[in-house]
Amino acid sequence: MKLSLRQMVMGWVLPALMIVMSFAMSSIYQPAALADDFTKAVLPNDADFTGKDLTSYEFTQATVRNGKFINANLTGVSLIGGNFQSADMTGANLTNSLLDTARLTNVNLTNAILVGASTSVTNFDGAIIDGADFTDVLLRKDIQMKLCKVAKGTNPTTGRSTRDSLECP
Repeated sequence: MKLSLRQMVMGWVLPALMIVMSFAMSSIYQPAALADDFTKAVLPNDADFTGKDLTSYEFTQATVRNGKFINANLTGVSLIGGNFQSADMTGANLTNSLLDTARLTNVNLTNAILVGASTSVTNFDGAIIDGADFTDVLLRKDIQMKLCKVAKGTNPTTGRSTRDSLECP
């Protein structure tokens, strides 16, 4: 029994092509992640993430003014280019987070852990850093000197002095 070209296309080639196209489209089109991607989001004032585990979340270029991140786990989180003006990050764990070009003006970082965070050109103007741990954070010299002027306290979790962790003179 010989199959016509039309029968082959309709019976075998077309379904196979549909399957291949389906796989190809699924690898190209990625729907937005549900709750872990706030890239470019503008969140309401006082957005509250208190005590949340936000490990590896994305807040790249997000605006979270006056946000509450009290005792939140922000390990490995990207805040690159974000605006977190006047956010409360008291006791937050920002270990290995990406803070490059973020605006952390007037942020409360009391007892926060920033060990190994990336902070290239991060704006910390007016930040409260009492008891914050900046161990292994590479800071521009001018930013380091600004932070050293207000550095005091010891982090209750790591036991490190804020001044020591900033390598203040």
